This record gives sequence, structure tokens and C-alpha cells, in this order.
Amino acid sequence: MKKYLAELIGTMVLVLMGCGSAIFNHGVGTTAQVLTVAFGFGLSVVAMAYTIGGVSGCHINPAITFGAFLSKRISGKDAGMYMLFQVIGAILGSLILYIIVSNIDTTGASYIAQGGDFATKTGANGTQPGVSMLGGLIAEIVFTFVFVLVVLGTTDSKKGAGSFAGLAIGLSLVLVHIVCIPLTGTSVNPARSIGPAIFEAVYGNTGALSQLWIFIAGPLVGGALASVAWKAVVTEQ
Repeated sequence: MKKYLAELIGTMVLVLMGCGSAIFNHGVGTTAQVLTVAFGFGLSVVAMAYTIGGVSGCHINPAITFGAFLSKRISGKDAGMYMLFQVIGAILGSLILYIIVSNIDTTGASYIAQGGDFATKTGANGTQPGVSMLGGLIAEIVFTFVFVLVVLGTTDSKKGAGSFAGLAIGLSLVLVHIVCIPLTGTSVNPARSIGPAIFEAVYGNTGALSQLWIFIAGPLVGGALASVAWKAVVTEQ
């Protein structure tokens, strides 16, 4: 049970810090905002990797768990429980952000002077202007593939990066966000998308829920492909 709770806490922190960086920096319209959000997610993974990695492996992402399951690093039971607790953690992280945002006066003069209302209140994912749903799906598959491949490679028991794995994984997530934010806002993590989409609907906006399938299917396919690729790389001839 402890490893499941670790996954819940880790995913909650990821959503709280990552999506929070998008909310409280008024979106990702500028280069500085993109970098801020990218590092918000990446540093969250680094922090949690060295905090709960020894307990659960710090997946905090169903796509990673799926890739690990297909790579036979985790049992089916644990994989299912990891995913369940990751989603619960993401919802809790989004709930905390919802409570904070709901208690900020966005009409005050000092707040308006800092940029006015939030560009996003939840950090929910969605295809950006000009990006088709197919384009968004492809982006999520490709960038999740890259991210999960890094995870599988750096945490490999024989060929991995050892104690540097957490740093490598966190920095790779920063890299993925820098490139993918202008396309989909970057998910590469179904749980990270589910929580904010639910609270986006609470605010009366159902767009994120209508596109949620992209951010569930894309990362899971990407994680599966990463597992196949890593097996091909490490299989002895």
C-alpha cells in the first residue's frame, strides 16, 4: 500500500507544481512562460524521483507504468493500482489548485496590474490553434515515446544511469515540454490531463474533456512503443 500512496503523493505534487506554474504565470504565451512551465514539471519529477523513487520507483505517470508493465518490470496488479492512485493524486492536485484559484480576487487593482485574469485556471491540455486533433495525437505519441524511452533506459538495472536517473528523467521532461507545449500544452501523462480536465469542466468549459481521449490514448501508445524500442535495443543478439 505504501508504494501506491507514494504514487498518489508524487502525482499530486507533479500536478500541483507543474500545472500551478502555468496558472500563476498566466499561461505559456511567451518564451519565459514556456520555460517556467517546462521546468515546473521537470523539477517536480526530479524532486519526487529522489523522494519516493526508493518506495515506488516514482512513475507518477500511467504511460511510464504501462511501459514498465510491458517491459515486465511491474506486475499487472501493481500496474493497475499505480494507475488508479496516479489519477487520484492528479485529481487531488487539481482540487488544491482549484481551491487556491477560487480564493484569489482577480478584480483587484494590484492583481490586474500584474496581468489580469488567469490565462488558464487549471492547466488543462488541449490542441493549440492550428493543430488538428490528429496532429495533437501524433505529438503526444512521439513525445511520450521519447520520454518513456529515457525512463526505461536510465532506470535499467544493468545499463541504466543509477543515481543520476532522476535528474536525466526530469531534464528530459523539461526538453519535451519546451517542444510540445506549443502543440498540445504537453501531457505525455494521462493522469496529469485527467485531473485538470475535470476541474476545467467545473468552471463550465468542456473543451478539455472532449479532447481528453488524445491525452490518454497518445501517451499510452507512446509508452508501449518505447517499451518495444527499448527491448529491441537491449536484447542480446
